[in-house]
Amino acid sequence: MTDRAEPAAEPDGVETRPPPSTFGGILQRLGPGLIIAGAIVGSGELVATTKVGAEAGFWLLWLIVIGCLIKVFTQVEFGRMAITEGRTTLSALDVVPGPRLRANWIVWFWLFMTLVGIAQLGGIVGGVGQALAISTPITHDGRAFNEVQDEWVERRVARRVADHRGQLVTPADVAREESAARAAADAPVPFDPVLWAALISLPTSLMLVIGRYRLVQIVSTALVASFTLFTVVTLILLQMRPEWAIRAKDVGDGLSFRMPPPREGLDPLPTALAAFGIIGVGAAELISYPYWCLEKGYARWSGPGADSPDWVERARGWMRVLRYDAFLSMVVYTVGTVAFFLLGAAVLGRTGLVPENKSMIRTLAAMYEPVFGEHAGTLFLGGALAVLYSTYFVASASYARVGADAIGIFGKRPLTPERRRFWERVLCAAIPVASVFIFGFVRAPTGLILAAGVSQALMLPVLGFAALWFRYRRGHPEIRPGRLWDAMLWLSGLGLLIAGGWAAWTRF
Repeated sequence: MTDRAEPAAEPDGVETRPPPSTFGGILQRLGPGLIIAGAIVGSGELVATTKVGAEAGFWLLWLIVIGCLIKVFTQVEFGRMAITEGRTTLSALDVVPGPRLRANWIVWFWLFMTLVGIAQLGGIVGGVGQALAISTPITHDGRAFNEVQDEWVERRVARRVADHRGQLVTPADVAREESAARAAADAPVPFDPVLWAALISLPTSLMLVIGRYRLVQIVSTALVASFTLFTVVTLILLQMRPEWAIRAKDVGDGLSFRMPPPREGLDPLPTALAAFGIIGVGAAELISYPYWCLEKGYARWSGPGADSPDWVERARGWMRVLRYDAFLSMVVYTVGTVAFFLLGAAVLGRTGLVPENKSMIRTLAAMYEPVFGEHAGTLFLGGALAVLYSTYFVASASYARVGADAIGIFGKRPLTPERRRFWERVLCAAIPVASVFIFGFVRAPTGLILAAGVSQALMLPVLGFAALWFRYRRGHPEIRPGRLWDAMLWLSGLGLLIAGGWAAWTRF
């Protein structure tokens, strides 16, 4: 892979570069983590995390925080393999011990997770389509559907808010809400979200086919930063409204490491486990991160010659840059994730509103109404478009790069750089289109996203095992970490094992 965003080789023909030694220099070389943050702060945070807050209130804040923090050590260990051996993730996983059938058993597990992950992209582009269909319906059926759904959601939100504030709800109000609910349930779902999803997928495919590393980095960073900042500001302003403010007791309950008390008709644990798989660095991002590190140039700038002192010095320096990249991106997506969760718990959890499939976007918009009132819907739609599209854009690009690598592995013949780039372009064009077809057949964006979360949760223990094997069986001895890092890596692996085992037990 080549870094299309950087200059060509040095005059002597060897493209090695000394690592930056100052904090400012390190910041200039960051990038892969920002791309991964663009994939993270989307379906996991906007949909799954807020749904956990809606169902469990504040009680599972501890699980959300752990889900963000615990995976970064495994992420860095995968990046270490990329720098020290120049290996892609799948080629590294293909040599982990275990049964083989043309490819390693972990690679087959990855294939299953990826197929479900492309279905997740269907849910994400479906959310984008819903947002656009709400703001700009295409068909007459779409406009009629919006009117019915808007009335139902408006009455439902008004009723829940009145209950939360202790205001009197008259029997006439209840009757009108029930009538609106029946009308919304009976209204035929229009094709507008699918049409918008298709219209979005075509330029996305084109941008990914002709785009380069820097385009992906700039687009993902700008989209995520805008909506994350908007959500953090909303959370701060929410504190100025006494009936919605988050109290110290709420945070204490959330960090008490306890399960939420039972709530009628809701079981938040399956949602929380699914969310654990995709919040923070999910399994898909753990696998794709080294590809972006290679494309950025960290391994190429370290250069060949693993036995030379110069190489050891360069590799250590670029590993330092990689750690900064991973940990600073962790700060970004942890702040965003916690903000989405707290906002969902404070508003949706207190009012009993849960984002579901055809009303997913409308219900999520209700989180912003206590602060922005009647303008909340418009502001949220713009933000939802930004954050969901960022995930759609970055995840499609990531799946294309890993998928091109898989073609070589399953074909038992390494791809040349030209053939790899050819298959990347093919998959960049095909994946966004395939996701639209999936959404067209399964018009349940929340379900598609959470199903992908379960598959990624099941993949996490496998990746934790692989990271530990890399640490003790692969890699250059001069670049290996110290004991404190080893302890954190084992803790990370244990956390991934518990999460995956718990998900398997509750699902199967």
